[in-house]
Amino acid sequence: MDHSAAPLIDHLIELRQRLIWCVVYLLVGFGICYVFVEDIYTFLAQPFVDVANKNGQDPNMIAIGIHEQFFVYLKIAFFASFCVTFPLISMQVWKFVAPGLYRNEKKAFLPFLIGTPVLFALGASLSYFVVIPLAWNFFMSFQISPDHAAQAAGAAASAMEHPLAKLSVTVMPSVKEYWSLVMMMILAFGFTFELPILLLLLARVGIVTAEGLAKSRKYVVVGAFAFAAIMTPPDFVSQILLGVPILLLYELSIIAIRLTIKEEKNV
Repeated sequence: MDHSAAPLIDHLIELRQRLIWCVVYLLVGFGICYVFVEDIYTFLAQPFVDVANKNGQDPNMIAIGIHEQFFVYLKIAFFASFCVTFPLISMQVWKFVAPGLYRNEKKAFLPFLIGTPVLFALGASLSYFVVIPLAWNFFMSFQISPDHAAQAAGAAASAMEHPLAKLSVTVMPSVKEYWSLVMMMILAFGFTFELPILLLLLARVGIVTAEGLAKSRKYVVVGAFAFAAIMTPPDFVSQILLGVPILLLYELSIIAIRLTIKEEKNV
């Protein structure tokens, strides 16, 4: 065997072991989360329940297919497993990278290891506690009740004779679509908040600079809101609530890169 290929093989073996551990974490987490899937289901559905109760409506959802609820439970369990085991997965990534770093480099990367799950949790929390309730309240405001329809038709000689008077529209989301949207929004916000980590790492290896990021600001503004439009429901409120944090995190990343470079020069 070519001895020059030995280090590569060792790295591949190490990578395989780390990936196996990540899969084990996910599977064990999935099993545990599935045991508590109804509690997780109730927790994640709470924003919809609160908004429905606020509008005087029963918080009902519908399952289009007979198997739909079962697969939703599987998705929720896997989603929760990923969120819970994310710090452990990050640790495996660190263990794979750390042997190739010097002691001072390990010390420099430690804040990134701690900050990654913390920022993900902050983004996910913003989505769950702020953005999702606002988005649901916005969409459910378009419901039409018979009373409102009759009031809207008040100009007619007899409101009840107006075609709209008997029309009612009640929001009753499909469980599949609802949970896909909820999980996508939480993950979108969680990963978006990793932007400072990504940019700081790229700056450390010399791929980006604070000056280059500052010059690209106008393109980032367009890209941030385009990304927000794709990852959130089609309402301007949730798009703004994702787009603005992206821009703020981008600016904070530029400041952090400048401070880091300044500190390294002083050392």
